[in-house]
Amino acid sequence: MTNQHTHRVAVIGGDGIGPEVTAAALAVIAAAGVELATTNYDLGAARYLRDGVVLDDATLEELRGFDAILLGAIGPAIGDTRIPGGVLERGLLLKMRFGLDLYVNYRPFHGVAGSIAEGCTFSIVRENTEGPYAGEGGTLRRATAHEIATQGSVNTRFGVERCVRYAFERASTLSNPRLTLVHKTNVLTFAGDLWSRVVTEVAREYPAVAVDYNHVDAACIYLVENPGRYGVIVTDNLFGDILSDLAGAVTGGIGYAASANLNPARTGASMFEPVHGAAHDIVGTGRANPLAAVSSAALMLEHLGEEAAARRLSRAVADFDGDVATLGTAGITAQLIERL
Repeated sequence: MTNQHTHRVAVIGGDGIGPEVTAAALAVIAAAGVELATTNYDLGAARYLRDGVVLDDATLEELRGFDAILLGAIGPAIGDTRIPGGVLERGLLLKMRFGLDLYVNYRPFHGVAGSIAEGCTFSIVRENTEGPYAGEGGTLRRATAHEIATQGSVNTRFGVERCVRYAFERASTLSNPRLTLVHKTNVLTFAGDLWSRVVTEVAREYPAVAVDYNHVDAACIYLVENPGRYGVIVTDNLFGDILSDLAGAVTGGIGYAASANLNPARTGASMFEPVHGAAHDIVGTGRANPLAAVSSAALMLEHLGEEAAARRLSRAVADFDGDVATLGTAGITAQLIERL
């Protein structure tokens, strides 16, 4: 064991390959000598189809009391239309983000061999509870020729500043401290102005961090042409969602991408999950790639204060050089454990 504390972790395996990659991540954590007391929760598409439950308030309150939440994947199989769009996203994932105040989405990226971003390391800090995802808006004259739909972007000084401060803290730990604000200030003048002013003000407290700005469309180009220019990207909820998927693609595929939904104030349990989907088509075949789940587990261990074990897991993933397709879930897991 790395210390004498047993961490209480809620495990939501979810759907598809979610339980498989989560089990692999837990095996690697155990091999690293970190003791967890886990409680499994049956949540996701399968649960909803079985009894109509997504995430009730009582369960949300239970989750609040854990040290962390480890999630596998959520979603129905492709082509399964039995679950209306948005039911799981808003009823489960966003409900946890808002209810547990997971106001930072942190995603580190490392370009794997053969990727566009090979050898590049950078991260995206995304505001996670405001922006267009806050749910402001509505419709008038729905399903008529004169229908009106509005969807506002909610940005508060409080919400922006706490996200920006977290991003500066991350940037300040880099050997070459760099932070880039990504927005669309020339068009989204009100929200963009708030973000710009907050970054400028907080930057005064971090004189060692070089600060830059990119419009989001330019950032999409730079992530493909020169991802090495970035250290930490900080941005709003919607832009961060899009840029994170692009970053996953250029660094080797979202099958390698990890994420942390963080409550740095620790008033609710932070949640850690791989970015990839449920991949129902390979369930039970032993072909699921657990690297993103293990990387997410490393972020969880860092959050829990198990820094040494977190570094060992991250290094094992970074040094992994096996053939994913040949090794499969069990082989990848075994190789990661050997590298510990």
